[in-house]
Amino acid sequence: MKNILFLCTGNSARSIMAEGYMNHAGNGRWRAWSAGSTPTGVVNPFAIETLDAHGIGAPQDLRSKSWDEFAMPGAPVTTAIVTVCDNAAGEVCPIWPSHGGAPPRKLHWSFPDPAAVVGTDEEKRAAFETVFNDIRAHIDNFLGNE
Repeated sequence: MKNILFLCTGNSARSIMAEGYMNHAGNGRWRAWSAGSTPTGVVNPFAIETLDAHGIGAPQDLRSKSWDEFAMPGAPVTTAIVTVCDNAAGEVCPIWPSHGGAPPRKLHWSFPDPAAVVGTDEEKRAAFETVFNDIRAHIDNFLGNE
């Protein structure tokens, strides 16, 4: 099994949805995690609602966490690291454990932050749905090329 880490600044929405969808779509070939440079400590409820709406049950232990957890000894060794927001892509990341001596593959997929949408709950749900669909398309493409 290969491991993938999705990174964002707050680890509350985009990276959480990417983790959930990859664990669903990876069919046991991929194990996903997510983390943030400055985690909010709270998973956005609209992210969980969006995953649920697509039949992807979010695990009970899903949480907003620091990317430092994945640079520590004993952390899962990742095959790929994907930043899903422009802020995280521009930050200085920790040194990641290598896989068989090779550093992890680094990718950047830029998605707007649905948690930043101001408006009604329906407008927020629509923003989360749009970003989830973009994340799903990127992951499906990634899996199709592996």
